[in-house]
Amino acid sequence: MPLSVFQHSVHASRFRGLISVISGFGLPLLLCGCLINAEKPDAALDVPNAYGARTRGPDAALPTPDWWRGFRSKQLTELVEESLTSNLDIAAAIARIVQADAQARVAGAPLLPTLGGNAGYTRSRSSQSTASVPVSTTGASERGIYNASLTASYEIDFWGKNRAALLAAQETAAASRFDREVVALTAVVSVANAYFQVVAAQERLRVARENLAAAERVLKVIQDRFGVGTASQLDVAQQESLAASQRAAIPPLNQTLRQNTATLAALIGRPPVRVTVRAAGMWQIAIPAVTPGLPSDLLTQRPDIREAEAQLAAANANVVSARAAFFPSIQLTGQGGYQSSILQNLMRPEAAFFSMAAGLTQPIFDGALLQGQFDLQKGKQDELLQNYRRAVINAFTDVEKALIAVQQTAEQERLQREVVRSSRRAFEIAEQRLREGTVDLVTVLQTQQTLFQALDNLALVRLARLQAVVGLFQALGGGWQPPVEEQLNIR
Repeated sequence: MPLSVFQHSVHASRFRGLISVISGFGLPLLLCGCLINAEKPDAALDVPNAYGARTRGPDAALPTPDWWRGFRSKQLTELVEESLTSNLDIAAAIARIVQADAQARVAGAPLLPTLGGNAGYTRSRSSQSTASVPVSTTGASERGIYNASLTASYEIDFWGKNRAALLAAQETAAASRFDREVVALTAVVSVANAYFQVVAAQERLRVARENLAAAERVLKVIQDRFGVGTASQLDVAQQESLAASQRAAIPPLNQTLRQNTATLAALIGRPPVRVTVRAAGMWQIAIPAVTPGLPSDLLTQRPDIREAEAQLAAANANVVSARAAFFPSIQLTGQGGYQSSILQNLMRPEAAFFSMAAGLTQPIFDGALLQGQFDLQKGKQDELLQNYRRAVINAFTDVEKALIAVQQTAEQERLQREVVRSSRRAFEIAEQRLREGTVDLVTVLQTQQTLFQALDNLALVRLARLQAVVGLFQALGGGWQPPVEEQLNIR
């Protein structure tokens, strides 16, 4: 048997013996480590069976993934779909997902062995003046060494420290995906609200111009009556004041229209000068029917709840990792390769070398560093637990408030329509009798003011109703995906 082969077998036998000793020492610790589990806190959620606001069947009309199409506005659909691809907040959220995925890969690296290669040449010469025995100038005091080797190391994750760190990073990556959904939902809701505000401003402008035309029409009648002596200067002045107030209401509405258009442009990632909204009209926008489902559905449908849940799971894993740091760590290292002073002999069997080692490290005194890190992770765990509870409670509250808003604005619009109907009829009668000269001018002024205000209020109430429906979609978490089981059945 060649000497190098014999040495290799001897060293390998010794290494196997060292591994056996370490395994025999670590096995009881491993069994104990299986019992070390971070306590997962109980969320203690109080999930009601139904919402307080009465609705028809809870699953009669659940939100669809493209819920904004229910308003049946082509321009709104185009703006929303453009925002999903061009909104800068969504783009930033996607970048955070990339970062989180990369961090998960970094956290998972310690679970795998590391392997590195090395090749080099070293030339050295020892000092002749420091030798105890003089060395001739022709002595072998200068030499070169060629080497090529591989180095490997691996930490045995007995206590699950590295696995817990990887799980925490994976849950954080999952939370970043839910955060992207939160940002996307917020962007879509903002686009819808801004669009409705633009449409409402356009409607109010149209109403204001029609009211101004009506006021000027009545003013012309009063001026004609003043010309024949059947109206006073006061009557003319009062009507002129009413017409002027309607004229003065137009610039603020123009300002609101242009500012909301600029807001809408920012939401779709475009300069304001590149965006023009030419809506068909507020009354052409449909009111989609939507029901909330069961309160328990929110736990899986609202992305902010899922994000808080993932963050809590990451905190639980961090507690496990911090607790495992109290226990010993076992590191295996090995190196092997070839080394020779002559390049042509570098790959010969007698030039081979290797070394293997196993080490166990146990923290003994660290100035309470590990305890501080463990307490820190426990504190974060409790904080994220409370954040999760708050997200759930806020979700139930948001849906309840949104349901109330939808119901009340619908009733308010119905009543306001009756106000507009009766006010318009009163104004038409008053205007007709004014032409006939059989009505008091004060009555005409009052009916004008009532109608003008009623029309403007109707536009505001319609806007409030549209925004209430959008708020309900947001409170429900946007569009609802079918359960995983249903998706599998469909496929």
